[in-house]
Parts: sequence; structure tokens; C-alpha cells
Amino acid sequence: MTRYTLRQLEYFLACIDHRSIAKAAEALHVSQPTISVAISKLEQQFGVQLLLRHHSQGVSPTKAAENILPSARSLLAHASDLQREAILTGTDVAGELRLGSFVTLAPMLVPTLLEALQQAYPGVSVMIEEGTQIQLLDALFNGKLDMALLYDIDLPAELRCVKLRELAPYVALPAAHPRAVQADVGLHELVDDPLILLDVPPSRDYFLGLFRRAGLEPRKAFSSPSLELVRTMVGRGLGYSILVTRPDADTTYDGRQLAIRPLRDQVNTSSIVLASLANLRATQLITSFEEIACKALQQSP
Repeated sequence: MTRYTLRQLEYFLACIDHRSIAKAAEALHVSQPTISVAISKLEQQFGVQLLLRHHSQGVSPTKAAENILPSARSLLAHASDLQREAILTGTDVAGELRLGSFVTLAPMLVPTLLEALQQAYPGVSVMIEEGTQIQLLDALFNGKLDMALLYDIDLPAELRCVKLRELAPYVALPAAHPRAVQADVGLHELVDDPLILLDVPPSRDYFLGLFRRAGLEPRKAFSSPSLELVRTMVGRGLGYSILVTRPDADTTYDGRQLAIRPLRDQVNTSSIVLASLANLRATQLITSFEEIACKALQQSP
């Protein structure tokens, strides 16, 4: 028979999130001894230490605590689902969705998804976090995010991925580039020109891999983790770039026109996916958001 309570788990997660028993007690409007007693009982019931107490410096999770964090957050989320289902009727969906997005995808996709979600379920609130793939995966596995918008490149098998859109890489050229008059461009035609590399993993390795699989080595002139900085440097005539994410307008921040051309080479496409942990049962909110996201991105240009 399970002896721990949802309240104990709530106190445990609050301590982890606030890194302090005092701050957790303040956030939950209970006394510090109440939190301390609950955590001690939880540690006794689990038979492991969950928090490392640092004198005057708060608390930090043990390895055992890190191992159970995703499941603990999932259990509380499903408990909230159960309570809402008992109160609400039909297909009402409410609660908070913690959504992560790869940095280049956020401006292009997140507003569309939020608009569709708000129209369907106005009772849902969304916490948004942008980051690199490494940062977002770490947040998923630590239970800090429910889902993340990612490219399906080098993703671990422990993720459940819903495919939203497939994209092919393209060439971004200065408007006055000699190759801009062509219908498409081959990698071998670019290899001696200066490359402006979008330098954020896994995009960096994906773009360089396109050349290397063709037996070519590009001439890197500049690199940046910012999509818009890369596009603006291209617009200034400092080089070309290979990209996947494409904003609706082919103009840079400073108003210069880009020439966008498809790659002539046969290259692997990449897909945008909504990723969540495969070993955790999806909540009603997560499954509802997946359905909304699929419909919204299929209908959007």
C-alpha cells in the first residue's frame, strides 16, 4: 500500500523548485516545520534521502530525488486532471502547460500554437521557455517542461514525438549574389564562397554534415547562434547560409532582401516535432495540445 501523499510530493517539488524550504513554505503559505516534517516522512517512506540541507544556503536534490522528479511531477499533473474531470464537463481542458521551444522555432510557431490553444481552451495557461536542444532535453528529463518543440535530429529514444511539419534545407543568398539568378543551387557551387553558419546544436552539425556527406568542406567565414543575425549578415553580402527555419518574409531586420533558393542536392529533410517523455502517461492537456498543434500547423502557410 502506498503511504506517501500528494501533499508530500507537492512540498518536495516546491523545495526543489525554490531551492529552499523557507521559500517553499512562503510560496505554499505553510510553515517551515510543516514542510520539513513532510519531507522527512517522505524520505522515511521511500527509504532514501531526497534533499541535501546546506546551512544558510538552502537545499539541493540528491541523485535519488533527480531520478523521481519527472514521475513526481507527472503524478501531480494527473491528480490535477482527475480533480478537473470530476468538476468539469464534456471536453473542458484547463491547467498550466509548460512548453519549451528550440530558439529558432519559437518566433515562427509558438504564437500560432498559443492562438489556437486559447481559442479552443481559454482556461489553459502556458509557461514558455526557449533554449537549445540540450537545454530543453535537460528540462524535459528533469520534469521542468511538459513538452518541447524540437527538430527530430539526434533525439533520444526515451521521447514520444508527434510530427508537426517536415522542412527541407535551403540556401540564403544576398540579393546581388551571382547564383541568385538560378532556380536552385548546388553545394559544390557554394563550397568556395564564405559560409555564415548558424552555430547552435544540433543545427550546426546538420548543416556541416550536408557538405561532408557530399565530400565537401565549406569555407566558414562567420558563425552565430542567432538566426536573425545570420540572415542579416547574408543580407549585407558577407556570405551565404544554409538554413531550415524560414520566416514568412525574406527580408532581414535592416530591410535587405534575401534570395532564397532550394538546394539542388538530394539531402535529408528534418521534421519539427512536439516531444514529451515516453515513459509518462500523457495528461489530457498534453494530448489536447498535440491535436491542436497538428491542426494549426497543417492549416498555417
